Amino acid sequence: MNRIKQLREENNLTQQELADKLDGAKSTVAMYESGTRKPSLDVLVKLSEIFNCSIDYILCKNTNSDSKDFYMTPVYGQISAGQPNWAEECLEGYLPVDPNLMNIINPEECFFLKVDGESMNKVIRNGAYALIRKQDFVDDGEIAVVLVNGDNATIKKFTRQGDFVFLEPMSTDESFKRQIYDSKTPIKILGKYIGKFEIN
Repeated sequence: MNRIKQLREENNLTQQELADKLDGAKSTVAMYESGTRKPSLDVLVKLSEIFNCSIDYILCKNTNSDSKDFYMTPVYGQISAGQPNWAEECLEGYLPVDPNLMNIINPEECFFLKVDGESMNKVIRNGAYALIRKQDFVDDGEIAVVLVNGDNATIKKFTRQGDFVFLEPMSTDESFKRQIYDSKTPIKILGKYIGKFEIN
């Protein structure tokens, strides 16, 4: 269930006019409205911008129709959930976050990274967006984005024991193994995992 038809009618748009704004077809909009087809994440982001509301509201996850208090959080590159691998560190777009729902005090300190891989699929699946709060420390056992050797980033459960750092996968695939680094390997924490954005 979604509110696309309701929002379209409230904004006095025809299905064709909304389709034009989405660079799509009228028949696709009709399928979105009837629920026979789910809009992609990119389409939901466009809809949230067109209707000036959160994606949660479009998807009926927020019943407060006056709730427009959301922060457009930047999406940077991709993050590996397998072996450490940092793709292009560039701004790819924005996803809306309701700071009140996420208990975020300073939303400008947060960013999204797209997960690429299956090594953390018990927590966040491949293709979903990990919400990260910028900070240079985490407690043992917390999930963090970690920069390894200065240019390879990964998301893993982080533990430090003496001079050793352990990066632990959390996966249904047992081929992913714990990564162990000693003090000779430069390790830098970029942020703490605090949530995710994924379409069911």
